[in-house]
Amino acid sequence: MPSETDPDASLMLRVKTGDMAAFEALVEKYKTPVVNLLARTLGDRAEAEDVAQNVFVQVFKSAARYEATARFSTWLFTIARNLALNEIRRRSRHPAISLDESGSEAAGLPARQFEDKKNAAPSMGLLQAELRRKVEEALADLPENQRTALLLFREDVSYEAIAQVLRCSLSATKSLIHRARETLKARLKPYLKSGVWPEKRP
Repeated sequence: MPSETDPDASLMLRVKTGDMAAFEALVEKYKTPVVNLLARTLGDRAEAEDVAQNVFVQVFKSAARYEATARFSTWLFTIARNLALNEIRRRSRHPAISLDESGSEAAGLPARQFEDKKNAAPSMGLLQAELRRKVEEALADLPENQRTALLLFREDVSYEAIAQVLRCSLSATKSLIHRARETLKARLKPYLKSGVWPEKRP
């Protein structure tokens, strides 16, 4: 039984009995991984934090129905993924104009561009920020299954748990992660000296 080997499942069973300290312990442990997953999926950290709150609200509301049939983290990340997909679908139905767009851009006209009179060479901080932006763009362009698999892998979620979240086989999960890493490596090679996507674990 997962609750016997998964301390988080045991905590969730305590939440089921109304133990708020157990719930707070789970939120504290998983808040950052959930926000990281949502931020990379949605491309907006502030929005990710809002959705993360909804994730934990749903966890709490579902406590009475919770059964420790799988690891708690698998159940949690499945909820997070589903809410992220719901948000992406909502966006597609109600696209918003970026606040960065001027009135001319919204009307389909070219945006005004301003010359940088200082013409200073980019600092290391700017270069790193540009690389981060390229990484985020490359991640956003991955197929959803590949992106989710890779992001969960980077959060040290096991292959088995990722497979359960994505509802696919273990071999398919490993293939998704491999394809995602190869795509990112190819796309980011011009920006990295080595052209190698860093391994986080074997």
